[in-house]
Formats: sequence, C-alpha cells, structure tokens
Amino acid sequence: MRCLLNIWGVMLFLRLSWVIGQAGIFEGLLIITLANVVTLVTAISMSAVSTNGQISAGGIYYMISRALGPGFGGAIGLMFTLANSIAVSMYIVGFCESLQDLLASYGTVLIDGATNDIRVVGIITLIGILVLAIVGMDWVTRFQMALLFVLIFSQIDFIIGTFWGPLDVEEQAKGFVGYSSEVLKQNWGPDYREFEGVQHDFFSVFAVFFPAVTGIVAGANLSGDLKDPGSAIPLGTLLAIAVTFVSYFGYAIMIGSCVLRDASGNVTEYFMGLNESAADAMKYVINCTGRECNYGIEVDSQAMELVSLWGPLIYGGCFAATLSSAIASLVGAPRVLQALAKDKLYPMIGYFAEGYGANNDPVRGYVLVFIISFACILIAQLNAIAPLLSNFFLAAYALINFSVFHATISKTPGWRPSFKYYNEWVSLVGTILCIIVMFLMSWGTALITFATVVFLYLYVSYRKPDANWGSSAQAQSYSSALKSMQELNSVEEHVKNYRPQLLVLTGMPGARPPLVDFANLITKNVSLLICGHVLLGNHNQRIHEHLRAKALSWLQRHKTKGFFAMVEDPSFEGASQSLMQLAGLGKLKPNLMLMGYKGDWNSCHREELRAYFNVIHNAFDRHLAVGILRLREGLDYSNVVVEEDQKETKKLQSDGSSSDSSHDPAKEPLKKKDKKRKSSSFAYTGPGGQPLSKDVINSLTQFSRKQRKGTIDVWWLYDDGGLTLLIPYILSQRKIFAGCKLRIFALANKKNEFEQDQRKMAALLSKFRIEYCDVIVIPDIAKKALESTKRDFESLIKPFRVTDGDTNAPDDEICIRDSELKAHMEKTNRHLRLRELLLKHSREATFVVMTLPMPRKGTVSAPLYMSWLEMMTKDMPPFLIVRGNQTSVLTYYS
Repeated sequence: MRCLLNIWGVMLFLRLSWVIGQAGIFEGLLIITLANVVTLVTAISMSAVSTNGQISAGGIYYMISRALGPGFGGAIGLMFTLANSIAVSMYIVGFCESLQDLLASYGTVLIDGATNDIRVVGIITLIGILVLAIVGMDWVTRFQMALLFVLIFSQIDFIIGTFWGPLDVEEQAKGFVGYSSEVLKQNWGPDYREFEGVQHDFFSVFAVFFPAVTGIVAGANLSGDLKDPGSAIPLGTLLAIAVTFVSYFGYAIMIGSCVLRDASGNVTEYFMGLNESAADAMKYVINCTGRECNYGIEVDSQAMELVSLWGPLIYGGCFAATLSSAIASLVGAPRVLQALAKDKLYPMIGYFAEGYGANNDPVRGYVLVFIISFACILIAQLNAIAPLLSNFFLAAYALINFSVFHATISKTPGWRPSFKYYNEWVSLVGTILCIIVMFLMSWGTALITFATVVFLYLYVSYRKPDANWGSSAQAQSYSSALKSMQELNSVEEHVKNYRPQLLVLTGMPGARPPLVDFANLITKNVSLLICGHVLLGNHNQRIHEHLRAKALSWLQRHKTKGFFAMVEDPSFEGASQSLMQLAGLGKLKPNLMLMGYKGDWNSCHREELRAYFNVIHNAFDRHLAVGILRLREGLDYSNVVVEEDQKETKKLQSDGSSSDSSHDPAKEPLKKKDKKRKSSSFAYTGPGGQPLSKDVINSLTQFSRKQRKGTIDVWWLYDDGGLTLLIPYILSQRKIFAGCKLRIFALANKKNEFEQDQRKMAALLSKFRIEYCDVIVIPDIAKKALESTKRDFESLIKPFRVTDGDTNAPDDEICIRDSELKAHMEKTNRHLRLRELLLKHSREATFVVMTLPMPRKGTVSAPLYMSWLEMMTKDMPPFLIVRGNQTSVLTYYS
C-alpha cells in the first residue's frame, strides 16, 4: 500500500499527459518501460537483500549498511534523511499548487493567489501531517488507506471518462475528442518542443518522468514496523511495481488516443468549423500556427481532469497523491535517521536515537524533518531541488543493486537470501542504469551526489566506527587477500622488490613499546610486521583469545599496522623456533628477526643466556636476517608501565582449561575500555596508577617522536647482502629522522689503499642511489686496543672464565675457557678496537647501525659473543646491530 501511494504521485496527474505529448505514444511507452526496468531490477535486488536475514528498523539504510558496510550505509542514510525531508516540502507545495488551481477556477483567492497562499496552506498542512505522525502509525495507516481509496476512485473516474467521451463542446474545443484512430496516429510519434525554457528530447523527458516511479522504498523504510519484513518487502514492492506499471502504460495509451496534442480551447472556432463539416471543425481548433495554444496534452497539465467523468475527483486524486507521498516521506525519514543514530556512525546525531511509546516512534526525528520541511516550504520554489532528490534516490538504488552484485561475487557463505529470483549480472546492469539515469537527468547534480557519497564514505572510513556487521566489503577483503596471496606464490623473488619483513620478538606489544615503534618505522604500512609473543607453560584457550585481543587492541590504538603471533611452549628457545618456522603465510613471511638486546645477560640464569644465544643461531639456520636493538635505558617496560587488564588475565588463568573457550567475556569490557582510551592511547601510567616521570615517557616514546638533528652512523663491516645499508636508508626516509643524514663507516682492505677504498665506497653508494653526507674508511682496525679497554673487557668476562683443565666447569656454551680466548684473540681485539672507534666517531650520533658479528656455531661461546656485543654497544646512542642472510637486497640495475 505504501509503495502504491508513493509511486502514484503527483506526476501521474500533472505530467503523464505531457510526457505523451512530447515523446509520443511509442517513445512515451518506452520511457515508462525503461523507468520501470530500473525500479524492477532494484526491487529484485532489494528483495534479495531483505531476505538475507532479519531486517530491523532503518529500511534502505539498514539494508545497504549491512550489505556494503557502514561507509556506504552511513552516506545513504544521511542523504536519504535529507532527501525525504526536502521531499515532504516538495509534495506539500505540489498539493498547495493544485489547491490553488482549483480555487482559481472558482475565482477564490486566500491571500495573494501566489507564493503566500502556498506558504500558509503548506505550513498548516505540514503541521497536520506532523500531528498525524506523532499520534502513531495506526492513524497514519488508516489515513493512508483512505487516501488510497481516493486515488483508486480518481483513476476509475479517468478511465470511465475516456470511454464516455467529451461531455460538451468546450471539452472538444480543448482537445478531448474521445477514442480515435486518427488521434492515435497523430500522437504515435514524438514532437519534442521547448517547454519552460528547455528544449526537450527523449532523455530530458525521461528525467522529468522518472521521479514518478521512485517510491519503491516507501515500504522498506518502515521495515521496523512490519511483522515480517523479509516477505512483506519483496511481495509488496514487486506487486506495487507491477500494478503501477500497468496503470501508467494503460493510461498513456488512453490519453494518447483521445486527446489532441494542441487545441485552442476556443468554442467559437469549433462552431465555425462545424458550419463546413464535423471533420473540419477540429482543424480550426488545432491550428496553432503563429499563436500559442493553451490546451492539449503537449501544454495542459490538467489534461486528466479534462478527460475524467467528474473533474473534482481528479483533484481529489491529485491531493491524495501529494499528501500520501508527503506522509510516507515524513514517516520514513525519521526512522532512517533513528537507525543511523543508534549505530553511532556520525557524531552529534546520537540525540535522535531515542524513541517514544510502544512503537519506539522517532519523535525527535519528526521534529527535525518538520524544521527542514518548514524552511523549504517558505521558499515555495523547489524546482531546482527536485533533480537533486531524484539523484539521491538513484544513488541509493545503485548501491542496492551493487550490494547484491558485490555480495554474490564475493562468494561469502553468509549470503543466502531466501528470495532466489535474482542474478548478480542483472544487478550490475541495474547499477550502471541507475548511474546513467543520474547523469542523463542532470550531470551537475549527479556529480554533487557522487561527491557527497564519497565524502561521507571517507569520513566514516576515517572514523572507523565499531561496526562489525559482516558486510560484503569485509567478505571481499578476505577474498582479495586470499587471491593476492595465491598470486604472490607464483611471483619469483627479485632484489628490486625486496622488502624487510619483520618477525619481532616483542612479547606483549605493550611491554616493549620502543621495540614495536622501531619495527614499525622500518615496515611503515608497506611491509610485513609480526609481533611474536612466547607464552611459557600451559594455558587454556580463553587466555590465548584474551591476550590476542589485547595485543591487537594495543597495535590498533598505537596505529601500528602489524600482526600478532603467539606460541605456547615450555621454553623460550623452542617457542621462538616455532615462531620462526610458522609465522607468515606463503611468500608473505618474515625474512628478518628483530629482538631487543638482553641487558642482563651477565647476571641472569645461565640457561636464559644459552636460550638467547641459541635463538640467534636458530634464526641464521632458518636463513633469516637478524637484528638486535639496544637502547641505553633498555626496552622492557613491563614492570614500569601498568599492564592493562591484569585482573581479567589472572581470573582467566584461574578458571582452568575446562572453561568454555567459545566466548571470551573479557573481550567486551576490553572493547569499552579501548573506546575510552582511544583519545589518550599514549597516556602511560605506573603500576599504582601514578603518572610516569618525563624521562621514562621519553624513553617509552623514543621512536614515536621526532629525533634530534644529527647523523645516522652506519658501520658497514661485512658484506651481508646490503641489509646493513638498506635499513638505515629506510630509517632516513621517515619523518622522525628527517633531520638526520647518513654517515658511512667502512674498514680499509690495506693500509696503503685508504684513499682508493674511500673512492670505491663513494662510487658504490652512488650506484646504489644511497644519499649520504660523508664516507669514512677506518685504516687501523688491526691496531692493538688500549689497556683500559682490555681491562673493561676482562672485568666483563671474569664471572664466566674457567681454566681448560677444570672438569667441574659448566657447559662450554655458557663459559669461557682460556683456549677459546686464545683462539679468538684477534677477533676480540677487533671488537675492542671497534669499541674505541665507536666512542670516538659515533658517541654523539642520533642513531647507530652496525653489522652484527656472525657467531660461529661450536666455536664461540654465548658469554664471549655477548661480551663482544656489550663492548661495542655499551653507553652508546640507540644502536642496531644487524646482519643479512647473504641475500642481495640492493642493486644498481634499473
């Protein structure tokens, strides 16, 4: 019923005859058919969407938002609310103009017979409709039922009038001659003319007529008030389209077969023609050469009233059409706004979410629509707004069709509409048709509509509301990712496409913020970042789910584009090995393992030292590059910064493995806390809730704030494929290192070739297109280290020293024997010299990158290797020691 009332609008009574006059019967029927094809395809798509699960309040907004996601849904919801609000005023103004014409025919004027009459009557009518809506949907339904009867009787009046024929000579003089094959023949072809300053053609006439069929969503907009919207929307909408199409099609033939295109309306001329013959009488009436005729279907908008058996009933039908459309728009728009407000996609509209009464009526929305319509009625000229309204409706139709196409091709198992009579390609054609019609109606307003949709879509995408609705966009994301991963498997690796893909042993990301931030600087949304966490011992599934949700929430709040991987194992070494083997998928897997420097290596349990050392070995064995980051203040802040949701975690641990693992109740409170913290995600606090000192905050945010101007010193000691050079180059391109330039250090091959080595290095960097500020070649690396440096080293390794003959000594991996020291005397001296050179050249650098020494398996013990690293990195600026896996990552070929 509501669709019938909205489709049988004012266009039926005031513009259908004009369409036939301009386009002729044949092209007029083509226009009617094409317009109904667009609405039929859209209705079929809407039926599919509405039967794919339960439809709640919100109508067209609810369908699109749940099908295509909050971006498109929110845009259409706001546009639909505004369009329907303005449409209320447009329909009321149409009612007022028809009433004004009726009063004028009786010589009656209310105020001035012009815009003031429209304003006064329009405001009174708007108040009446508002009161009717607030009273409740029951009264709206009753009133609309009465209007439907008036509409039907007025159309019956028109049909009878066409068969009855003209009642008097005046009607004949105005062009109504009854059914005639001659009139049918004359009106069959087009006769496009200028009307209201516009030279019309097929598409311009189509643009005028199309709003007559745009009421197909009137029922869907009231989905929340329907008992069974899944069946009522498809059945009611398709029946309404069928009935209105037959009526428009039939009325077009009827009026084109019995009313002339042009007539003077001059009875005297008609009688003059009768003096000769009845056939010649009409020649005088239709002879409009050199003069303007005011009657006939080409120019007279009241042609249906002329043809009807009783004219006033046609006015009643016109009043019913305009008022019913106004009521449908005023009742539908607030419900769409209410559903949109409940979803909280846009700020400052949450006020309209509250409803009143048993039916949850959106009274606040009624008032807003009333205010907008009130303002538009005062203008009393809405012709310029009408194309924009139609474009908004067509944009919604296009998205309905596209949602079905998108949901079908994404092949998500959740897309199972009970309405089976749809096809994705037909829906795609419907989308294209809607867009074409938008531009044919008015390319300017079509561009405005597109710009509005894009702006609102981007705004919602930027806000990222908590709206997990299982949309086809989410399904498409999965399909696209899967397809890309499969395609990536067949792509051969090439040095030009190398990207550092990081597995970072962070633990929980919140425990080591500087390490995560540094890794994010390297990947920066263009490469893979996986934060790995080792969960020691055995834990139930709820612990896993809770920690995973917590880690992902931390990454999201800190705007870090990365993944989280967690492995449970009794040992750190075993879990780390599992992470290296299993992290990633296909070609999208880590090629560089990054971890923090173990600052307590000389005081921790010996097994911890062994495990840490073995992790480095295991990474190289897996053909991974290795990076170790050291900060003077350390990286682990788990005991300094309060750990979020510690109570929930402890509770979950105490619940045991028998707990239900299908649902984690800790996730819900976590989400709420996340929302509250979103605006202050970097506000760290101590264990007791007290604020942290400025120094601690500065350390925590070391790599999330701009670095001081200076240099990034690169100590390229060994050829590792170029990774030692690539990482600092990537860092230098980031904003926080914008004030830092690369300074390259290298070792001379021979003392006498110092200058030649420097030139070769500069030429090599130039070929690699690496910008730098200086190249420094170190000629005396083999020189003996200072005694003070040696003493520092001796005191460092003293707790681990054992003699060769000591049989009670622990495993060789965690102690330093005299024979080992002697065997690596030259290497040790080299690292001690590097310590001295680093202090000399790089102590004031902003950041230091150095090639990581290779720990030869079975020849170098853990404490000796760690003492080398300690000597080189102690009391230095932020320091990264990194070594590639000998895979070339730089090339000078294009």
